[in-house]
Amino acid sequence: MGRDKALLELNGAPLIIRAARLVECVAKKPVIVGSPERFQALGLDLIADEWEAAGPLGGIATALHATRTEWNLVVACDLPYLTKEWLEFLVVRALASGADALLPMNERGAEPLCAMYHKRCEPAIRVALERGTRKVTDGLAGLRVEYIEPREWKAFDSEGLLFKNMNTPADYEEAKARLNGKART
Repeated sequence: MGRDKALLELNGAPLIIRAARLVECVAKKPVIVGSPERFQALGLDLIADEWEAAGPLGGIATALHATRTEWNLVVACDLPYLTKEWLEFLVVRALASGADALLPMNERGAEPLCAMYHKRCEPAIRVALERGTRKVTDGLAGLRVEYIEPREWKAFDSEGLLFKNMNTPADYEEAKARLNGKART
């Protein structure tokens, strides 16, 4: 992308703020895992990533270590097409599940950065990190994972954009064009 995706703006708000507001609509006050210095000026609750060089799996382990909540919604900030309705469904589904983690699936595989994780996942994820695992889905090996198939989540997004993240300037321009003037909640 060439710059910090979390600070890119859509409809006048940085992606990190948009994601935090969306999560706040369906869960308790969101906490951002990352460099406190990087986001301190935004007024968000922040915790330093204990596994900074371990990618998203390290961030999930950090969040699960810090939380007092059994079920935890984990959302990447670069998913501009998420909706309140989808996240509400995800939370309700997790609360009724006996699984350790609840992940949506798409044509490319699991979507671990828009998912629910039970606090009891933390020890297994930490062990995986200590072994050098960095891929989130590999870090869930041995845990009970429930998957939400596309036929279920497509009711919330018939265009198939729900989990489309922004990895390139072209993705960012597309999101701006699609969402310009549209509030996504």
